[in-house]
Amino acid sequence: MSFELNLHFQLDLFDQKPPDHVVERPSKLLTQNSQLRQEGIWNWTLPALYAKLPDGRKIITCPSAGKCAVICYARFGAYRFRQVRERHLANLAFVVEDLSGWEQAMTTELRARRFQGKWIRIHDSGDFFSDDYLSAWLRISRTHPKVKFYAYTKEVERFRRLVEPNPPPNFFWVYSLGGKYDADLDVAVDRIADVFPTREAIRERGWHDQEASDLLSVTGASPVGMACNRIPTAIRRLGDRTLGDWQRESDRKAADRKRST
Repeated sequence: MSFELNLHFQLDLFDQKPPDHVVERPSKLLTQNSQLRQEGIWNWTLPALYAKLPDGRKIITCPSAGKCAVICYARFGAYRFRQVRERHLANLAFVVEDLSGWEQAMTTELRARRFQGKWIRIHDSGDFFSDDYLSAWLRISRTHPKVKFYAYTKEVERFRRLVEPNPPPNFFWVYSLGGKYDADLDVAVDRIADVFPTREAIRERGWHDQEASDLLSVTGASPVGMACNRIPTAIRRLGDRTLGDWQRESDRKAADRKRST
């Protein structure tokens, strides 16, 4: 775990105590949040950053998170409700405890007529936290060619190895800035998204606003800009920079500290 993320955990910004009761496996895996429902998009969600399973194990669900952890929208609002957190925890527990069983359950659920021709957003919080988990999603995508899957991810190194050499034609992704692998991305080559303080700032930098549809992150022009969620704490911490700018500042400071030791 990076020093930066470890510090946030110590500050108790993402305190998630394991439930004091048995976490039942979800009967339905795919849901629709209020925003994605408007576009007919279904989604699958994990806890943001990390979670403690009922047996006490801590699973880091966003291993490549950087400054994004400080303003993560999944720290706020409905994501903090007990029922929501327990649902996300149940999803994670299913994956961690029985990956093959979860893959089969997801594969079976996606056979339903309501998903044919639809988009599935993989993670509105969380990320592809292991090779095996990402590989399972690739197999699921290939099994369901009439369903389209997309994701924002900071798992650049993992995607370079496992996805980019031979991606399923119905699996789409965008690398979102604010993670520890930002320096490995090339805006002229990779599809990239960044969080801006305002929509005006997106236009001023010449990036492409995806406000009209979340799908523009993977189907529209790149690079993609997203306005920061109107969460006072997140707005204050981001300031007038982008999340990518903030990550670069942090990386430079870390490199300076390393050279001085």
